[in-house]
Formats: sequence, structure tokens, C-alpha cells
Amino acid sequence: MSIAPTTSTDDAPQPAAAPAPSPGRWAPLRPLVLRLHFYAGVLVAPFLLVAATTGFLYAGAFQAEKLVYAHELTVAKAGGTELPVSTQVAAARKAHPEGTVSAVRPSPEADATTRVLLSGVPGVDPDHALAVFVDPYTGQVRGAVEQYGSTGALPLRTWIDEFHRDLHLGDTGRLYSELAASWLWVIAGGGLVLWFSRRRARRKVRGTGGRRRTLGLHGTVGVWAAAGFIFLSATGLTWSTYAGANIDELRTSLGQATPSVSAAAGGEHAGHGASAATGGAEHGVGLDKVLAAARAKGLSDPVEIVPPADAGSAYVVRQVQRSWPEKQDSVAVDPATGEVTDVLRFAEYPLLAKLTRWGIDLHTGILFGLVNQIALMLLALALILLIVWGYRMWWQRGRGSAFGRPIPRGAWQKVPPQILVPAVAVVAAVGYFVPLLGIPLAAFVLVDVLLSEIAHRRTRTSAP
Repeated sequence: MSIAPTTSTDDAPQPAAAPAPSPGRWAPLRPLVLRLHFYAGVLVAPFLLVAATTGFLYAGAFQAEKLVYAHELTVAKAGGTELPVSTQVAAARKAHPEGTVSAVRPSPEADATTRVLLSGVPGVDPDHALAVFVDPYTGQVRGAVEQYGSTGALPLRTWIDEFHRDLHLGDTGRLYSELAASWLWVIAGGGLVLWFSRRRARRKVRGTGGRRRTLGLHGTVGVWAAAGFIFLSATGLTWSTYAGANIDELRTSLGQATPSVSAAAGGEHAGHGASAATGGAEHGVGLDKVLAAARAKGLSDPVEIVPPADAGSAYVVRQVQRSWPEKQDSVAVDPATGEVTDVLRFAEYPLLAKLTRWGIDLHTGILFGLVNQIALMLLALALILLIVWGYRMWWQRGRGSAFGRPIPRGAWQKVPPQILVPAVAVVAAVGYFVPLLGIPLAAFVLVDVLLSEIAHRRTRTSAP
């Protein structure tokens, strides 16, 4: 995969004795793809470099989190009989009476603590919760730290996650990551086209050192990593600001939105015994009976219990395992009767909803655990090397304008209409659907047209 355009030396013709290869119908597109790859590589690469570096750190944050927060995450001594969940929550509330219980995650493993999540705690980010860690055997509070998101990210991973997502600049910063995701698949796909078109041409090259060697390394690594880059780009766009909204709208229109269990408490007893205003987690039948009802419906660990939001709502118990195999079943439990009022199985999710869930979890390094995280770190490292090699090739050119040679005049006219018209239509549609691809692409084309016109006028002026 090549970021900088090749020179005439790189694409030297075959000796006269060898027959020239047929250019084919797609040959006129190659200068356009080459130019697009160059512009995107030079101008978008800084954003990709930041995304790759922060993504590398995030992939490693899972294992670092286990070490940094080992005291909070694990019990002092595993074994014995666990206390009722209600007793564990009471211990957490005694130590931290502030805020409201927003969720409870019972200990999923013999050596793991229970998490009691508190919202509305003074001094805690409103988008975060205070996670109180309780030893399920003794009721001892092992600590309390902020938690963010459904993956249970603690401060270290949260900081790196937000740095990767928005550079800690909020909604404005998210534009950088969406720009990177919007262009990564274009750069990777263009690099594949250029690499394999060069191989098919079978042209002899003078020399094997310098820029030629850099191009070989750049292309070889790019080809092997391209599929991973395209995957990261596609999945990264699913939760971006603008393209993500379009994807959600499309999924909804196709009936492929992610479903959710109904949290409305049913029956004549709806609203009885549930009082969310207390700030606690015990409503009606209580946590222990609610958890038992969920277990009876097959919800195995790990699970999260969400108390009723108001007097007319039910408890929601949902599985939160996002590693393979996914556990995403959920049930609603009436707080007055302890009866299950609704059940939603992950197997019932629409296909696109399942693919989205798997794609996001694979992108974030959760789906296959440590192997997944190592693969992401290797992809991030590959992208960093490709960007460095791309800029090195640009430097090694050492001639011409800073932005290389513009597309030759008339290049568009050389593309057959049966190829050009559908290609323009597809590019326009994709650019509209992914605006941070479409807007910069229009700017690239405008700049190149201007450069081409300037070069043409200079040539005409200097002609005798």
C-alpha cells in the first residue's frame, strides 16, 4: 500500500524485446486512485497516527487495568459461602451512602468482587458511576473508583478510551476519530488497488534500494494488514457522530435496530412496593428474589441488575459478557411480585444488530480477550509503520512540488463513461452517507483541479 505517488523510475517500461501489457479498461482509473491515495495519505495520516497510537495503548489497557486495580477487582480469600446480594449492597451503602444505586454486578467468578454502581455522586462525572467493590464472602468494601461504560472501564482504561475517541476535547474532538475512520478504508483499499495493479503490470524496476525498498516494505505490510484496517474503519464508524447516526437510521429503517427488554412493570400490582426515590436498590421483592427469577430464566454470570427507574418500572437483569460466546440475554422482573414480565434473548436479535455487537466488541478488544488485544496492537503498530514509511517515501522523492504532480489534464476524459458514471454516483452516495469522507474528498478534488490549472498555465507561458 503506497501513500506517496510512484515516480517514472518506479514505473519504468519493459525493454523493447518484451511485449507491453494491455492497459485494460480500468487503467485510466489508476492515476486517479494514485492521486487520492497520496492526498489522503499525506493529509489524513496525522489523524490516523494519533488514532493508531492511542488505539495501541487502549488495547493494552485491559491487562494493565487488571494489575492496577487488582485490590479492588479481587477478593482477599476466595472460597466459602457468598452473602446475599442485598447484604453486599447494604455494606456498600453503609460505606458510601451518597448518590443512588444505578446497578449491581454480582461477583461473576470465585475470586472476583461484587460491584455496586452509584450515580449522582458528588465529585463524580455525571456520565460515570462510582463503583464500590465488595467482597462477596465477608461484605468488606475493597475500594471505590469511577467506572464508565457498559464494559466496566475503570479510570486508567477510561482515560485512554476517551483519549482515543475524542482527545479529551468532547464532541469536537470526536471529529478527529471519525475523520480517521472515514478515510482508513479508502487509503487501505486504494493501496491494494495500486499494489496489485503494479504486480500485474510486471514492469522492470531499476534498483532495489532507497525509495524502492521503502515502497516494498510499505506495500507488503499494507497488503497483509489491509483487511484489518477496513474492518477497524467500518466498525469504528458505527458509533461515530455523523456516519454513526446515518448507520443507526439505516438499521432502524431496515428493522435491524438493537432491541431492548421492556422495563414496564405489568399487572394489577404495577407500581406497588417500588420506590426509586430512596436512592437504594431494594424495591418490592428485593434484589435476591429478582436475581433468583433471572437465574430461573437461564441468565448465568456475569449479570447486571438495574433497579426500577420509577414506580411504574420493573427491575432489569441483563447478561454483560461481551467476550465469545456473547451473553446478552435480559429479563424484566416485576418488583411487586417477583415475576418475569419480559424476556429478550440475544439469539432473537436481528442479524445486523448481532453483527454490530460482535464488530464493536472485536474492535475494542473484548470479543476474544488477550488474543484479540494482541491482534489490535499489531494492527496499530502496522499502521504506525506504514505512515512513517509513507512520509519517508515522500521525503525520498526529493523533487517536484510539495504535493506531487497533479492529475494530468484530461485524465477524467480517458475513463470510459460506463466506469466513470457509476463510480461518481457511488462516490457521491458514500460521501453523503459518510460526511467526513465526502467533504475532504471534495476539497482534495478542488485543490488538484487548481494545481493542474496552475501547472498548465505555467507550461503554456514558458512555451516558446
